[in-house]
Amino acid sequence: MSDQQKLMSQRLEGSAPNSGQAIRFLTAATIGGVLLGLSGLTLTGTVIALIIATPVLLLFSPILIPAGIVLVLVTAGFLFTGGCGVAALLWIYNYVAGKHLPGSDQVDYARMRIANKARDVKEKTKEQQETGVQGS
Repeated sequence: MSDQQKLMSQRLEGSAPNSGQAIRFLTAATIGGVLLGLSGLTLTGTVIALIIATPVLLLFSPILIPAGIVLVLVTAGFLFTGGCGVAALLWIYNYVAGKHLPGSDQVDYARMRIANKARDVKEKTKEQQETGVQGS
């Protein structure tokens, strides 16, 4: 053998896949082929179902379209109120944890005014009870 043939055979042996790589390739090719076949079946089933369901959908579209719109709006409303509830709970948690959040000064001011008003009402009620007892 000439030097060039020896060099070529060494390159082929060095670049040939080992058994582990061959098994991985065959496994990946098999799984890929199966998934490709399943996706083709799914597409075929979807097209057949759409062909069968089109007359029914067309017949009931005056009912289904408003129902779909209502369903979308109700879902959006639930998601919005849920998001607002989560945001409020997070705000309250951070407020109780002592973090200074936007609007916390207003909450403190309102809490202080309510406490002052409750104290004033308590004192006024106590005064009226005392004057009512003395007056009778």
